[in-house]
Amino acid sequence: MPRKSPYWVELSQEEKTKLEALAQKYTAPYFSVVRAKIVLLAAQGLSNDEIGSRLDLARQVVSKWRKRFCEKRLAGLSDQSRPGRPARFSPQNRGGS
Repeated sequence: MPRKSPYWVELSQEEKTKLEALAQKYTAPYFSVVRAKIVLLAAQGLSNDEIGSRLDLARQVVSKWRKRFCEKRLAGLSDQSRPGRPARFSPQNRGGS
């Protein structure tokens, strides 16, 4: 039996415009494009399973981003800070050879 998400996505015209632009942007990071596509498909009424199969993603990944969008709107689609020790060296100072 398919699961039904408790998070219903309804977009304002401004949100829809921004997400559509991001989803079609070739220079945007891949993760941003995928998250925008997830939300756009969710707004069309597709289930997490359907979105996952269209975008070749796990249902849990789709569910996570649908929930984050519903809770925080567009701001929820950006990465959150992660716990852990801060980097000791900046990317410019990292030696490689």
